[in-house]
Amino acid sequence: MLTTLSTAATHWHGTWGGGFHVLFLVIPLFWIALIVVFAIVFGRRRRAAWRWGGPSRSAEQTLAERFANGDIDEVEYRARLEVLPANSVPPSR
Repeated sequence: MLTTLSTAATHWHGTWGGGFHVLFLVIPLFWIALIVVFAIVFGRRRRAAWRWGGPSRSAEQTLAERFANGDIDEVEYRARLEVLPANSVPPSR
């Protein structure tokens, strides 16, 4: 009886013994595609940050907004504006 059940199981479900399986290609292709998608998404974000001027530009905008709102006076605005380019790091190429 057990022999009949084991034979029937391999007949209906196949064997894992040998031969080429589709999963041998599908699983690595899935991971390669996932890595490519992540590289594209994060690469675009990095390029967008460079295109918009990076962190130093947003700091200048924040400083200008504070000056426009009256939070700081002109002397303090000009003093802080001079410090920003000195502390900014040039983008690596």
